[in-house]
Amino acid sequence: MDIQTLRNATAATEDDRIAALSEIVRATPALMRILGAINDLGLPDAWLVSGGVYQTVWNALTGRPPDFGIKDYDIIYFDGSDLSYEAEDRIIRNMNAALPDLADNLEVRNQARVHLWYEKRFGRPYFPLSCAIESLTTYAAKTHAVAVRLREGDTIDVRAPFGLSPIFAMRLVPNPLTDNRPTYEEKAKRMAALWPELEVVDWDAS
Repeated sequence: MDIQTLRNATAATEDDRIAALSEIVRATPALMRILGAINDLGLPDAWLVSGGVYQTVWNALTGRPPDFGIKDYDIIYFDGSDLSYEAEDRIIRNMNAALPDLADNLEVRNQARVHLWYEKRFGRPYFPLSCAIESLTTYAAKTHAVAVRLREGDTIDVRAPFGLSPIFAMRLVPNPLTDNRPTYEEKAKRMAALWPELEVVDWDAS
């Protein structure tokens, strides 16, 4: 399906966009290496999420290099059996060792323990999650809420609780479920500078 059709919210279906996103991921070596490393390490309920995914799509849509503008690759997993920092740090170190050339750009977090440190760092409480994907609903922008993982046979599993339409439309949409306006506006400013094609929806419009 052509790019303009995918970018049109009504011309393409969600299944069309899932197929296109999967194809883009599969054609991006860095993403496939990360997904392979996640599986090799056996991380529970583990996904590659947010910027490393949707920004790769933006780059594909606009003809930019696959890694253009990508600050980091966010890897989330959910392990409620050990909520210690030490256990999470072991996973971080193992992931860095598996992908040494990408280590400086990897952000690995156990979503089962985010509520233990979030309020101290950001000044507002964070409810305990029941699974990794639930964290996507807390992101400042609906557009950020996308996750992928690799299944058997190189099948790409895609999750996007708010849908993929904003990603393919290159439309940054705030998430009113969160009280996170400063983060949204900060990220919007950076992204609009890198991808001037991006339409930024004002926080108050949500």
